[in-house]
Amino acid sequence: MKMTMTQKILAAHAGLSEVTAGQLINAKLDIVLGNDITTPVAIHEFKKAGFTDVFDKDRVTIVLDHFVPNKDIKAAEQSKTCREFACSHCVSHFYDVGKMGIEHALLPEQGIVTAGDCIIGADSHTCTYGALGAFSTGVGSTDMAAGMATGMAWFKVPSAIKFNLTGKLPENCSGKDVILTIIGMIGVDGALYKSMEFTGEGVKNLSMDDRLCICNMAIEAGAKNGIFPVDDITLAYLQDRSEREPVVYEADPDAEYEKVIDVDLAKIVPTVACPHLPENTHPASELHDIKVDQVVIGSCTNGRMEDMEAAYSILNGKKIADGIRCIIIPGTMQIYRECVERGYVTAFIDAGAVVSTPTCGPCLGGYMGILAAGERCIATTNRNFVGRMGHVDSEVYLASPHTAAASALTGYITEYKEA
Repeated sequence: MKMTMTQKILAAHAGLSEVTAGQLINAKLDIVLGNDITTPVAIHEFKKAGFTDVFDKDRVTIVLDHFVPNKDIKAAEQSKTCREFACSHCVSHFYDVGKMGIEHALLPEQGIVTAGDCIIGADSHTCTYGALGAFSTGVGSTDMAAGMATGMAWFKVPSAIKFNLTGKLPENCSGKDVILTIIGMIGVDGALYKSMEFTGEGVKNLSMDDRLCICNMAIEAGAKNGIFPVDDITLAYLQDRSEREPVVYEADPDAEYEKVIDVDLAKIVPTVACPHLPENTHPASELHDIKVDQVVIGSCTNGRMEDMEAAYSILNGKKIADGIRCIIIPGTMQIYRECVERGYVTAFIDAGAVVSTPTCGPCLGGYMGILAAGERCIATTNRNFVGRMGHVDSEVYLASPHTAAASALTGYITEYKEA
């Protein structure tokens, strides 16, 4: 049949024996996701279209994470709209203050998404769930509204680029360095409306947190989705976690790809994306003269437990450089609690950092770390566009938790090297 992994999932959800790149299909959805910014718009469209109920109260997920706890009256009103809708439609997966988390860290953790799913979310980084062997992609709020009501969405079947991963990452590198390296290679439109399909013997050397990070930033290369094969590491992660039985799809041996790109993980180095595009990448070792004002460790890209472990291993027992603001944001309440129980939070505070409950806050320039004119931030977030984290004359440098934490200790962009 010559189908890629993504095409097989889409064919199954469209009730077709096969699909081809460029084909328009209508597919059944397993999960429809929204947050406190996009859901109110979707609710408005839902009502405007005359819909009266959601297609399945267990398949609609609303996570309040961007401006929660609410930063101002407008944010509070948006959250109130979400709360009232979730209550009136008995939405079972509604996450508010106290149990919420950053959506793309929360859904895998809670087992809401699983292998073989077809997922849409009114947030561009919904592509994260491809790490579990699912097709997941971001959509607009109007598509979210239709998805909530009908449980269906239309797609143009994407063609694919195959990334053949070999080797094993150096100890001071992570999935963030991998995806930044790839985006630096192909550019922010290098995979435009394509599926980024990661495969090869090197996959087994990447943790689930690495894979979630890599798929999260597929959109930064313009991709429709990113996806990893389901292996023993995936199944171990999903065991006793998934709400539904995982379904495993594999690409056909003769699947058609637009191109194949080889990536030797052993050759990856700590990498930083300089302003103002994720493709503007350089080795961290070449940027040691760039002074920063702020460090952010967190976001849907790098707020998971391995990211917190990396920050702890570097900051524990040390002091953040004078004049540096270091903000650490665990991705979910479960991760936050584990950081408390392990003593990480105490170590972060002793180092001079501030630790927040889960929020997207600074990543989108919302709150909890806005930059003034002329200020620079090195962050584990996913975008560094002009004005992304505050003033249009500020700068954001994207990096891994290792690089960000090491930079917090020096006040300059610093490549972490194990002692």
